[in-house]
Amino acid sequence: MVTVFAGNFYQDFDITWGVGRGKILNNGQLLTLTLDKASGSGFQSKNQYLFGKIDMQIKLVPGNSAGTVTAYYLRSEGSSWDELDFEFLGNLSGDPYIVHTNVYTQGKGDRDFYVDGTPLREFKNVESIGVKYPKNQPMKIYSSLWNADDWARRGGLIKTDWSKAPFTVSCRNFNGDQACIWSSRSSSCNSKSKSNGASFLLSQELDSSSQQRLQWVQKNYMIYNYRTDTKRFPQGRSPECTVGKKSWIV
Repeated sequence: MVTVFAGNFYQDFDITWGVGRGKILNNGQLLTLTLDKASGSGFQSKNQYLFGKIDMQIKLVPGNSAGTVTAYYLRSEGSSWDELDFEFLGNLSGDPYIVHTNVYTQGKGDRDFYVDGTPLREFKNVESIGVKYPKNQPMKIYSSLWNADDWARRGGLIKTDWSKAPFTVSCRNFNGDQACIWSSRSSSCNSKSKSNGASFLLSQELDSSSQQRLQWVQKNYMIYNYRTDTKRFPQGRSPECTVGKKSWIV
């Protein structure tokens, strides 16, 4: 039995762009984003978060979704921002989606989380060797649906089939109860309190079972890893690529 604690999209999120293409329905229990040839759409959270676990159920564009990108990410403000990305790249009917992940720390990316309860990658907290870690800048949750057929499929060779438009993404069952809300320069979580719902996440690691599932996903489904891309990074691997298996989850 799985218990889902659903938030209310009216209370937790704002539609930020798309001129009517983003909608909150069912008394705040459902949020939809739509893409047509004129524009996509997007939303952002009202709250900022510093640490914690955040859940959202997302139904991606079904059928022929080639050329579309559904982004779900957290981002802080300013020019030296922190950002945690999921990008779901649509595909032709019957073919699986491609998932891009990336982490930016103080504006620096090139570091390629959990989907359906399965870990996809880890970003290790290895500040001890000089790798910046996104721990100080509170971030809002963002999501958007947009057209990227100039690059998203086979370098832009496969274009969006606009006869299938409008394309729609649906979101429900947002749960941020185990996340630390940042407001007025302070957090809703007391990191020293073990009773706090999110405080344990400050030091959580993948257990052996999750490590095995992560390795299985990477072995069977990973098609690109920046850590092995010597052509893109001829200067050598990033420092975090040299550490051992003990990791901290983002």
